[in-house]
Amino acid sequence: MTDVRVNITTKIWGYATGMLAICIPLSAATNTGAILPLAVIAGATVSTVSVWRSHQQTSQNSIMLEPAKLRALEERIANLETIVSSPELDLPPKIKRLEMSDGG
Repeated sequence: MTDVRVNITTKIWGYATGMLAICIPLSAATNTGAILPLAVIAGATVSTVSVWRSHQQTSQNSIMLEPAKLRALEERIANLETIVSSPELDLPPKIKRLEMSDGG
């Protein structure tokens, strides 16, 4: 499986290459010197660094559920689904009665 950071970095530098191809002749025609190409390179560099650093922070902060905890959560969800879908609750008529008493 390919790392997401590599895909994003490839896109960033792909766009930067396209922008460089446009701004180098543009800077020569407008006599702005190397300001535009340097701005493109600096922007791509800052973007790349932020992508790699933010992914490090999120991976450090992410919580990995242990298999036992995950199984317990799945069981709790199944129990809640069973309770809510039981015919004994008969929720739709109760909700209609509440709506009628509140609204009318």
